[in-house]
Amino acid sequence: MRPDSPSPVIPFLIACAGIATFSAMDVLMKGLSINIGAYNAVLWRTGAGALLSGLIYFASRPKWPGQATMRIHAWRSLFVAGMALCFFWALARLPIAEAIALAFVAPLMALYMAAIFLGEKIGPRSIAASLLGLIGVIVIVAGKLGGDYSDEALLAVGAVFLSAVFYAYNLVLARRQAKMAEPLEIAFFQNAFVTAILAVGAPWFLAVPAASHAPHIAGAAALATASLLLLSWAYARAETQILATTEYTGFLWAMLFGWMFFDEAVTWPTIAGAFLIVAACLIVTRKAPHGDPIEPAAA
Repeated sequence: MRPDSPSPVIPFLIACAGIATFSAMDVLMKGLSINIGAYNAVLWRTGAGALLSGLIYFASRPKWPGQATMRIHAWRSLFVAGMALCFFWALARLPIAEAIALAFVAPLMALYMAAIFLGEKIGPRSIAASLLGLIGVIVIVAGKLGGDYSDEALLAVGAVFLSAVFYAYNLVLARRQAKMAEPLEIAFFQNAFVTAILAVGAPWFLAVPAASHAPHIAGAAALATASLLLLSWAYARAETQILATTEYTGFLWAMLFGWMFFDEAVTWPTIAGAFLIVAACLIVTRKAPHGDPIEPAAA
């Protein structure tokens, strides 16, 4: 069992970098999901990610994981596959910022899932920070979302919330997994297992993308792998309730990327909500960590 860092600040900042990298990947995946569908976008991205991370992983001549570690790799990958399909299907039908904002129920769920599955004590500061971040998201969404939705957009909202449920449990599993395996091992086996899980539907849904999509697939795979490495490193060194709040910074990146790539204006509600989100992140980093006496359960 790897011990936690004496201070949560460095893992928190590394997790923020992982979220930023993942948010950049969302930009590429939105285009791919629109052009080739969410299933093929995720399948080809994770396949490319497995190849990329596998080359690096096996070059290091690693020791093969034990049975318990392989089980948690496979178990988490099942939830990642469901999460990714739901989210990127929705992302093709909603603006990036709106989809990410709706998904922010996940960190709040993760706080309580961490208490149930990991035995973490949820302190009042973590709860307050999570609620403050959620209020910030509500402020931003209130200034952005319109009241008119098509039937497909409403289904997309439901898909985002289902993805958020998967993602909340994924955050809890990330903590267990990161205590049992190194980041590069996690990156390879997650990509490989998700690809294998999705490949079950290949006879019905698989389509070979055009060569013009290859750079976006490779870029999304590289960004997703980098994000997974950063987040795995962080979750091995700090508790879920500390790092879950970093998810809120993803909306700030969504706003930035929306402005850069889609010419979306930054409004006063966005600025106010961003202030609340940043304040929540600063509050949670001041939490003094305690020991992690819980052994990772075999998944």
